[in-house]
This record gives sequence, structure tokens and C-alpha cells, in this order.
Amino acid sequence: MASHRRPKQPSRARVSVLTAAAATAVALSAQVAAHAAPQPNTTDVKAQIDQLQQEQEQAAEKYNGAKERADQLRKQADQLQDQVARSQEQMTQLQGGLAEVAGEQYRTGGIDPSVQLMLSSDPSGYLEKASTVQQASTTQAEALKGLLEQQRRLDQEKAEAAAVLASLDSTTKDLNQAKSDVNTKLKAAQDLLNSLSAAERNALKAQQAQDDRASRGSDRVDLSNLPPASGYAAVAVSKAMSKQGSPYVWGATGSTTFDCSGLMVWAYGQAGVSLPRTSQEQGHYGTAVPGLAAAQPGDLVIYGGDMHHVGMYIGNGMVVHAPHTGDVVKVMKADAMPINTIRRV
Repeated sequence: MASHRRPKQPSRARVSVLTAAAATAVALSAQVAAHAAPQPNTTDVKAQIDQLQQEQEQAAEKYNGAKERADQLRKQADQLQDQVARSQEQMTQLQGGLAEVAGEQYRTGGIDPSVQLMLSSDPSGYLEKASTVQQASTTQAEALKGLLEQQRRLDQEKAEAAAVLASLDSTTKDLNQAKSDVNTKLKAAQDLLNSLSAAERNALKAQQAQDDRASRGSDRVDLSNLPPASGYAAVAVSKAMSKQGSPYVWGATGSTTFDCSGLMVWAYGQAGVSLPRTSQEQGHYGTAVPGLAAAQPGDLVIYGGDMHHVGMYIGNGMVVHAPHTGDVVKVMKADAMPINTIRRV
């Protein structure tokens, strides 16, 4: 028969050892977890959000450039396709005319001219027809030459249209990728904010307000004694300054929302000046200004090694600009960010 002995119970000493070991393991695991995933603080989150906002603006300017390029290509493709249709119609007309001339020549030129003259009961009438046949032959040659030239142009236009459409397809993919990148950065920044408590979010907001005051140079910026601008630059400065408080919206060019380069495009547009769409293109527009000391109201101040941001100089060492998502059009010290170049429109 099988034995029914009670299992041997662990000693009290062994239970104590196991319990202590388990507690130590739990404590170590907690320490490792805390080290691997530290709780976010406002300083770290602010630095990460600032970085994400910069990356979002970079992606937004890529989007702006791709959209401008796509719009141009779409317009060009429409024009080329219209031209191809017109050329095809002209080609059809030439082919019809050539066929008519060839048929007439066949009908009148099937017999040797000397035989036709001898057999004709009306030699003078035949001579008139012979002259017409000769003229038809000349017309046929001209028509054939025109047909070949039209075919060459049509083939070239079709090739150009195909190339533009292929480029448009590639640019559209770039456009969609840039848009996706912008939204990804915005979501990441919002997720970081959501990881903070209400108190931490308030502290972050206070820190951002303090940094904003520092970028302006004082709590209150005196804009009453700005140096006067002249010509279309004066109009652009006035229009840009009138939009203080308008929300930043990426991809927007006014008249109530703006991104950084969009504000420049809109303000100068009110003065009748057409600027390139992106901050990178604006960074090569006009003429270079040697430095901030030589800047004049209306000059474009381009920021960052990749030229991802732009503001408009208004004088007294200040620019007006559209900063980033969640912010509004405002003024700041022109050297609050690393300056890449200054351009006079």
C-alpha cells in the first residue's frame, strides 16, 4: 500500500530566509524599474517638447515646400495635357488633309500625262488638271512635312507630360510623409504633456512664460519707438505686427492663422511682393545683410542650421514671428535663437 505520510514542512528558519530573499528581489526590481523608466519632470519634459516643436517646424517647412512644388507640377501637368490634346487635334486635321491630297493625286495621276493629252477631247481642260495635280503634289509634300513636325512635337509634349506626372507622384508622396511627420511630432509633444500632473503642467506653463519674457528682453516690450521702415518693407512690418496674437497653425498663410514662413509670405503679399513659400527658400531670397547690426525693418531673419524658422526684423533688436504650435504671433529678441542669415527683400 502507498504511504500517506504528511509532507515535510519547511523549517521556520528557511521560511524566514525565503521571505527575506523575496523582499530583496522585489526591492531590487523596483529600483531597476525606477532607473529604467524615471518619472518625467517639468525640466526634462520642457526640453523634449522644445525639441519636438523644432522638429515639427522642420517637418512643416518640408510640407510647405512639397505642397508648393506639387501645386506647380499640377498646374504644369494640366497645361501640358491641354497642349497634348490641341496638338493631337491638329495632327488629326493634318492627316485628314494629307489623305485628301493623296486621293486626288491618285485619281488624276494614274495615266501618263502625254497619253492623257493625246486622248483628251479637251486639251486645254487637261492642262488645267495637270497643273492642279502638280500643285496637289507640292501641297502633299508640304502637308507631309508639317505632319512629321507635328508628330515630333506631340511626342515631345507627351514625354514632358509623363515626366511631370511622375514627378508629381513622387512629390505627393513627400508631401504625405511630411504631413505624417508633423502629426507624429505634435502627438509626441501632447503625450509628454499628458504624462505630467496638473501641478506639473502649471509649473511648465509658468516656465514657458518666464522664458518668453526673457526672449522679449523684459516683461513689457515698448514698441512705440520702433525705427520707421520705408517702401514695401514698411507695409510688410505694419501688416505682420497687426497679426500679433494670431494662432500658429502649420501650413497656414493667413489671414487669421500662420506658420513662420506663412506670416512672411502674407505680410509681404499685402505690399505686393511675392516671397517664396518656405523659410529655406526665403533664406536665399533678396540680398544678404552682413549682420544684425546692419539689419533694417522688414529684413528676414532666418534661424537654425537648416533654416527651419524665420522672423521679420522690426528694429531695436526685435523680430515679429509665428513661433510654433500652441503659440501665437509675437515679438522676441532677434538673437534669442541662433541666426543663420539675414536677407533684405
